Amino acid sequence: MSETIRVVVDAMGGDNAPAELVKGAVQAVQGHDTIHVILTGDQDAINTELAKYSYPKDRVEIVHCSEVIQTAEPPVNAIRTKKDSSLVVGLQMVKKGEADAIVSAGNSGAILVGGQAIVGRIKGIERPALAPVIPTENGCSLLIDCGANVDAKSHHLVQFAQMGSAYMEHVLGVKNPRVGIVNIGAEEEKGNALVKETFPLLKECSGINFIGSVEARDIPAGVCDVIVCEAFAGNVILKLYEGVGGTLIHMVKGSLMKNLKTKIGAALIQSSLKETLKAFDGSQYGGAPLLGLKGLVVKTHGSSKAREVTTSIYQCETFKKQRINEIIRDYLAAD
Repeated sequence: MSETIRVVVDAMGGDNAPAELVKGAVQAVQGHDTIHVILTGDQDAINTELAKYSYPKDRVEIVHCSEVIQTAEPPVNAIRTKKDSSLVVGLQMVKKGEADAIVSAGNSGAILVGGQAIVGRIKGIERPALAPVIPTENGCSLLIDCGANVDAKSHHLVQFAQMGSAYMEHVLGVKNPRVGIVNIGAEEEKGNALVKETFPLLKECSGINFIGSVEARDIPAGVCDVIVCEAFAGNVILKLYEGVGGTLIHMVKGSLMKNLKTKIGAALIQSSLKETLKAFDGSQYGGAPLLGLKGLVVKTHGSSKAREVTTSIYQCETFKKQRINEIIRDYLAAD
């Protein structure tokens, strides 16, 4: 019998809480019989949403919390003072081993602070990193870091490369993943001080398949599997990527509905077009895991809908089964 994976869902985090968070949790337990979801938050509000669905009651539970960390709250103060918030209670459950993972669409800063302060870092990890999977022309790539460390040092980026390689190989099944560092040119002498300092360290790192610099324009083509950068550049890349992708999809759909001729053409290519556009829908890959922690913390978009929540929960299941935390810990111990 397969092992049950217990995943906390912060039901009060994000723009669409609790409705989409609860819906996503229900869809997850309906789809996988190895998933047990713990919804943290206001019990009455959660029950109101659960009443809309039919689901296996023995695999969904509620832990009532009296507080909510709002999106604009200062992260450190929020984690320190709101001990009964849906996020802090969920993180404590992961720390105590009462849950295997937590998924939250809430305050990004609070998730980062709480992940480190409550769940704690793996021994040897100096800076945990947010690592979303982004769609590319020939599959997907891991972008690390996209928001956790805007003041990262060169040795931090080396650890990001190591953790990202382990994730791509053991969670997504990419053998010997190609690692590239974000740069403004292909030449080794290009880049700012951080990139110039990090480049030779990555070349010397025996545990990764470093291929050199990668320019932002080449990322959508899938030139590498792990894209290494500090958080400022990573967040800009991620947000621009999402914005351009959404705009292009909107423009394509609009152009196909202009007149009768284009509508007929759209009907003829509908199935192929749907498949192509689906490939560039980032929600199919779930949220961004905060790699380097003792437990699994996954940050989803603040605007996440049910599908992304469901996928993030499944992502936690794969992460747990593949023992990525243990792999990262053992790798660093042997380094």
